[in-house]
Amino acid sequence: MLRQTAPVWPELRDARLFITGGTGFIGCWLLESLRHADQQLDLDVQATVLTRDPQAFRRKAPHLAEHPGFHFIAGDVCDFETPAGEFTHLIHAATDASAELNEKDPRRMFETVIQGTRRALDFAVEKAVNRVLFLSSGAVYGQQPWEMERVAEDWVGSPRCTDPRAAYAEGKRAAEMLCAIYAKQFGSKIAIARIFALLGPYLSLGIHFAAGNFIHDAMQGKPVIVNGNGLPCRSYLYASDLTVWLWHMLVRAEPGKPYNVGSDESVSIRDLAERISRVVGNGEFHVLGALDTGWNPGRYVPDTSLIGRDLGLHRTVSLDEAIHRTALWHGWKGKQ
Repeated sequence: MLRQTAPVWPELRDARLFITGGTGFIGCWLLESLRHADQQLDLDVQATVLTRDPQAFRRKAPHLAEHPGFHFIAGDVCDFETPAGEFTHLIHAATDASAELNEKDPRRMFETVIQGTRRALDFAVEKAVNRVLFLSSGAVYGQQPWEMERVAEDWVGSPRCTDPRAAYAEGKRAAEMLCAIYAKQFGSKIAIARIFALLGPYLSLGIHFAAGNFIHDAMQGKPVIVNGNGLPCRSYLYASDLTVWLWHMLVRAEPGKPYNVGSDESVSIRDLAERISRVVGNGEFHVLGALDTGWNPGRYVPDTSLIGRDLGLHRTVSLDEAIHRTALWHGWKGKQ
């Protein structure tokens, strides 16, 4: 990762970063990589990280919490108090992509995305931040047509605005509009990363992510179970590639131009179960064929040729290797 981000760090020497969502899955990877780069290159980068519970993060990742260049403040992304000091960059990564919250309290999900983004952008204006990176989602495209193998940034599809299950997706669409408004009205320089599915250390297992559930069961020696028909297609970018791309986007991406951030290697849920059972488990998997009631029973796969052309960024970690590394981090001992 340090080699692949070599052009980035001179631009961030002596930078003062503010990061929302800095203690989640993506945030931890940003902090891990920033800590390593600072130790190796003596960058004197300072990062202030907004989190709901600094003490909980200290227990989770003490080596990050104790890094002298990181400062953690408690607060809610929707109404946090402005910290003192000057800031050069903002990474707005907050918003829990929680299927449970989206299902049980879609109003809160929608409001958190929008109000949190507005508060972060107000902070950027107040502090005259040089560059902003907003972490959006591939969900903004809504239902990807089955005949479209990969969705590109210029496709103008959208979620169904009368379906409460689209609260997260519609929130991200509205948040992107806020980014465009702040760019026009205040001159903010904002890069937009539309993130798709991911794998890697710090990914929680056993919640609503299919890949995480499959890895969890395979590590326990259980058959990998697909409750649905296994036909929906996804793709999974390993977190080291994700992190490299995000650092490049923060300093190099054209403001206002959204980029897909994900793997372009499509895999059906059935084939994903088979691969995880083979790489991690005993090779046993079952497809139960139940009716798929998820938010997207079709394709969710990005076209990443734009970020490749503009920024020279490409996937470097295969899906099998991403599965293998994720399982190892969660305590899997490898096949005996």
